[in-house]
Amino acid sequence: MKTKSPSTPLRIAVVGTGGVARRNYLPFLAAQPDVALACYNRTPEKAVEAARDFGGEAFPTLEALMAWKPTAVLVLTAETCRDEIGTALLKLGAPRLFFEKPLVAVHGQARVEEADFLKGRALLDLAAARGCETAMVFNYRFFAQSRAAREIVRRRNFGRVINIAAQVHYACWSHCIDLIHHFAGDIREIAALGGPVAREGDHVGLAHDVTAAFLTADGAAGTILGTAGMKWQHPLYELVLTFERGRLHLRDLDGTLEILDAAGQQHETVSFVRDTSRWANYDESFRQALGAYLQSLRDGTAPPVPGIDGLRELQVEAALKRSIRERRPVVLAEDFPLTGG
Repeated sequence: MKTKSPSTPLRIAVVGTGGVARRNYLPFLAAQPDVALACYNRTPEKAVEAARDFGGEAFPTLEALMAWKPTAVLVLTAETCRDEIGTALLKLGAPRLFFEKPLVAVHGQARVEEADFLKGRALLDLAAARGCETAMVFNYRFFAQSRAAREIVRRRNFGRVINIAAQVHYACWSHCIDLIHHFAGDIREIAALGGPVAREGDHVGLAHDVTAAFLTADGAAGTILGTAGMKWQHPLYELVLTFERGRLHLRDLDGTLEILDAAGQQHETVSFVRDTSRWANYDESFRQALGAYLQSLRDGTAPPVPGIDGLRELQVEAALKRSIRERRPVVLAEDFPLTGG
C-alpha cells in the first residue's frame, strides 16, 4: 500500500453519532489537524448536531456520505444494526471500515448468538471480495496495564502462555476474549456450561452466567467465567496469565498489574496514576486505540487490530453457545470456520 504524504488529509466518516461516538471518538478526531470529518446518523438531526459540535459535514444518506470519498469509515452504530450498516457501506464502495465491538450482536453484546458469527463472517467475506480493509477498536489492548504487560512479556522472555484464568463482567466480555487472543493466541477447543439463573447487570440487563474450559492452538489450558452479576464497583475483569517463566495478573480498567518473575525470583506490582478514575483510563484507551489506527492510515500500514480479530471473538462466543446447547466440546475451526465457502 502506498504511504501517504504527511500533508494529505485523512477523510474520516463517522457512521453513528450517539454517546460512544460523542464521548470517545469525535473529540479526538476533531483535534487532529490532518483529519477532515463527516457524520451520518439514521436520525439526520443527530448528524447535524455532531457536525456542529465537532466540525465537519453532515450527510443525510449513506450514498451522499460515500460520494464524499472517505479514507475510512468508522462504524459506531449500535451492535444490533452494525451488520446491516456495514453491508450497505461495502456495497457503496467503502475502502476501509473500522468497527466498534462486538463486530455483530443483533440482540446486544450480552446475548451474542451463533447467527451473529455467521453474519460477521459474511460481512468480512464481502469486504475481502470488494477489497475493503477492515479493522476493530478493541481498546482494552491499549490500556496502560495491557501495554505494560506486553512489554514485560517481550523484555523478560517469559516464554509461552501455559494457563489462563479469567473472570469477566459482560460489559467487558468481548474485550477480554480479545485479550486472551492477544496474549495467548487462538482458542482451539472449548467446553461450556450455562448458569441456571439470569442475573441483572449494570449496562447489560438480564443474562445467564457462562463458565468454560478451553485449550488454545498453542497448547495452553484456560478457564473463563462471564457474568452480569458482578457489582459495578468491583473489578470488571480479572485475567491471570501463567507463562513458562512468569505470571501476570491484569485487573480492571485501572487496576494494579501483578508480576511474578520466576527467572528473576521477583514478585512485583505496577500501579498506574491514581488521580484519575477508571473511566478516565477508559477514555484514554480509546484515544490510544484511535491514534494507532489513524497512524496506520497515515503510514499506509496494516491496522493495529484487523477486522478478523472481531470475527475470532464472535467465533468463541458462537462456540460457547453451541457447547452449552449440545453439551459437548466444540472445536472452533470445525464448527465455525473463519471463512465461508
